[in-house]
Amino acid sequence: MWQRLSFRTQLFLPLGVMFIAALLMGGILLHVFTTGQLAEENEPAQRSTRAVAEALNSALRSSENPRRTLDDFVGRLDASSDIQFHSAEAGSPPFAPRPLQGPHSPPGWFVDLLAVPDLHIAFPVTIGSQRVGDIVFSPDLSAALFETWAGFLALAGVLVVLAGLTAVIAYVLAGSALRPLQDLGAGLTRIRRGDYATPIPVVGPPEIRQSCKEANALAATLAQLSQDNRELLHRMVSLQDDERRDLARELHDELGPLLFSIRAGTIALSETSPRTGNLGNSMQEVMRSVEALQHTNRRILDRLRPLYIEELGLEASVQTLLNNFRRQAPHIGLTAALDPGLNGIDGPLAQTVYRLIQEALTNVLRHAAARNAHVQASIAGEALAIDISDDGAGFPADNVFGRGLTGMHERVRALSGSLSLLRADDRTYVRCRLPLAGVPISA
Repeated sequence: MWQRLSFRTQLFLPLGVMFIAALLMGGILLHVFTTGQLAEENEPAQRSTRAVAEALNSALRSSENPRRTLDDFVGRLDASSDIQFHSAEAGSPPFAPRPLQGPHSPPGWFVDLLAVPDLHIAFPVTIGSQRVGDIVFSPDLSAALFETWAGFLALAGVLVVLAGLTAVIAYVLAGSALRPLQDLGAGLTRIRRGDYATPIPVVGPPEIRQSCKEANALAATLAQLSQDNRELLHRMVSLQDDERRDLARELHDELGPLLFSIRAGTIALSETSPRTGNLGNSMQEVMRSVEALQHTNRRILDRLRPLYIEELGLEASVQTLLNNFRRQAPHIGLTAALDPGLNGIDGPLAQTVYRLIQEALTNVLRHAAARNAHVQASIAGEALAIDISDDGAGFPADNVFGRGLTGMHERVRALSGSLSLLRADDRTYVRCRLPLAGVPISA
C-alpha cells in the first residue's frame, strides 16, 4: 500500500501526521499542566480567604451587634472580588461558581479540553452557635484561561508556520528531485523503444546527474551496437543476395542450356522417329518433364533474383508478382493499391519490398485459407509503408514469425525499418515501415 503512493504523498503524509501529533501533544501538555498551575496560583488567595473568615468570626463573637457587623462587612465587599459572602438563610439561591467573563473568553471546547478544576472554597460564618452563611472564595479564571488560550494559539500558529515552511521546502526539494527522475524515466523509456539520439537532461542532485550521465552513456553504447548490428545485417543480406545472384547465374547458365538441349534433342528425335508403340508416349512424357523443369527453373530464378526490378522497375515488378498470384490462386480475391513512386526505388530497398510482398502472399496462399487479400504500398514523406492483409485464419499465438518472415525481419532491420504482424478486425496484417533517407545502396 505504502509503495503505491507517490513520492510527494510519502513525503507530506508524515509531515501532516507530525503536525497533528504536535497539536495533540500540546493539548495534552496543557491539560496536564494547567490544572496544577491554576491550583498553585490560587492557593495564596484561598489562604487569605480562610484568614478573612477567621477574622470575621472573631469580630462577630466580640461584637455587641453581630448582625450589624456582618451587614457592614457584606456591604463593604466588592461584587467583582473573588471573596464573596453567601447567606445560609432560607430562600437564598444556591451557590454557583462564577462564570467566565470578558470579551476574549476562550471557546467552550478549549475549556472542556483543559478540564478546569473547581477552585472555589467556602468557610462557615457563625453568630453564636448558628451558621449564618459562608465566606466563599470563587476566583475569576477568565484572565488565566485567556492567557492559556493565547499561548495555545501562539503554539498552533508557530506549528502552522513551521509546517507551511517545511511543506514549501519539501515541495521544492521534491520537485527538484522528481523532475530529473521523471526526465530519467522518460529517457529510459525512449531507450527501451530504440530512440538513442535524444539525450537525457543532466540536472538535479549529484546522484541523479550521475545516473543521467550513465544512462546517456548507455544510450550511446546501444546506439553504436544498433548501428553495428544494422551494418552486420546489411552485410549479411548483401552476402545472401550475392549468393542468390551466383546461384541464379549458375542455374541460368548451366541448367538452362541443358534443359534446352534436352528439349531440342527430344523434338529432333520425335521428328525423325516414327511415333509407334510406347516410344511416342515416352517422348511426350520427356517433353512434359522438360517443360515442367524449365518452368520450375524460371520460378526458382525469379525467387532467387527477380530480374523484373532492374528491367521494369519496382512497381511493375510487384504488379507482375500480383498477376502471377492471381493466376496461381484464382479462388483468392486479391486487390492492390501501389504508389507509382515505387519505380524510383532500387537497390536493397527495392529487393526487400519485392521479397516482403512475395513472402507475405506465399504465406497467404499456403497457410491463411483466406478468401480475400489486399496489398498496399505507399510513400509518405521520407518513409515507405507496406501493408499486406487477409481475412484468413490468422497466425498461431506461439509462432508469430515463421522462417520466411524472420528472414524478412532481418532484411528490414538492416534497412533501419520495422516489421510487425498483428490481428485486428478479423484480419491479419503484415505491416512494414522503411525509411527512404539514408538507405544503403549496394554496388
